[in-house]
Amino acid sequence: MRIVVLVSGTGSNLQAVIDAVLAGSLDITIAAVGADRPGTGGVRRAADAGIPTFEVDFRSHAERSDWNRALTEAVAAHEPDYVVSSGFMRIVDEHFLDRFPNRYLNTHPALLPSFPGAHGVRDALAYGVKVTGCTVMIADAGVDTGPILAQTAVPVLPGDTEETLHERIKVEERALLIGTLRSLAAEADAGGPASDETVGA
Repeated sequence: MRIVVLVSGTGSNLQAVIDAVLAGSLDITIAAVGADRPGTGGVRRAADAGIPTFEVDFRSHAERSDWNRALTEAVAAHEPDYVVSSGFMRIVDEHFLDRFPNRYLNTHPALLPSFPGAHGVRDALAYGVKVTGCTVMIADAGVDTGPILAQTAVPVLPGDTEETLHERIKVEERALLIGTLRSLAAEADAGGPASDETVGA
């Protein structure tokens, strides 16, 4: 199973996936890692591991639609079975989603459908929940509304701040992403759902 990983930042989730592949515990190929701007830590991690990289700089395109099309073509050139958003902070449009139907995976630091959006950890703390967690989902045109593939619960501890809670969620999120990729790869090896069908819906 081939994946392309998209990053905007340091690439800590990406590093966990790279480490699992190198350790032999995750039988997939990271075909490439792409970023929405130059100089990301995620691209450096990929280059250090010998993984092909590309950048489609958001700021170099006059229109968002132009950037989306350029990103779509850059990803498609690597022929992925799945595309993984790993801290990728740009919203892709329907052109991108139509090119990779039900094959764009995203992680979210809350138990969807609770606390969608950019501040899932902060919102969970503000609401006063005792348990939150993380989700791996298939991204669609909505905001964190796609089919859920897997979730892990994380308790909210007394005295938690947004930072301390988020760090614990990140640990579980990495493991959940790796486990989800492992399950998808096993399904593919077993002749499971075709890549253009909804998985886990």
